[in-house]
Amino acid sequence: MAREEYRESLTELRANVESMAETVLTQLRQALVALEDSNEALAREVIDGDETVNERYLDLEGDCIDLLALEQPVASDLRFVAASFKILTDLERIGDLATNLANYALADVSEGFSGVDSYGIGEEVRDQVQAAIGAYVTDDADVCRTIASRDDEIDALCQRASEAVVRELIARESDTWSVEQVLDDVSRVLLTIRDLERIGDHAVNIAARTHYMVENDPALIY
Repeated sequence: MAREEYRESLTELRANVESMAETVLTQLRQALVALEDSNEALAREVIDGDETVNERYLDLEGDCIDLLALEQPVASDLRFVAASFKILTDLERIGDLATNLANYALADVSEGFSGVDSYGIGEEVRDQVQAAIGAYVTDDADVCRTIASRDDEIDALCQRASEAVVRELIARESDTWSVEQVLDDVSRVLLTIRDLERIGDHAVNIAARTHYMVENDPALIY
């Protein structure tokens, strides 16, 4: 592969990672709306779209392997390809978690928990992912550090939401609800919170990989 063609391949890889991220972010937004509105049709659209995300991930993973195996990248290019490879894995897993959220939207829920704003937390987390991808596209190490520092705020939101579920459960009159249904509702809400927190963790992973790519430093300072 000629050097100019190789540089074009690297540029194309970055654009493809950004494109996959846009698809995953759309999946996540749709899953959050489906969960908030109990929108079955939108939830099933997200679930059906996961196969496309997985196929795209495998194609781009193959591109990364080819660039590593068939070329002899200099150090900065090697960091870029390796970081892109790992970021694709984070994006694929975010897509899986968005599918989880869509599946929760299909659950038979008797009533929600007033102290839990899953949609609000989800939007915060989605912003984190979007910012992390923006940092990758623009080689912005400063944004990477901001994302890492904000992760504690996301974790705190998730912790308060989980505690609110427990408080509301304790406060409910036991003779007004079905134990089985309430346990199903609690499980769904706690799983939702857990998966949102995990998406936030993947945003930090993307930021850390970008920070390494740009600064040649694996340590992402909080």
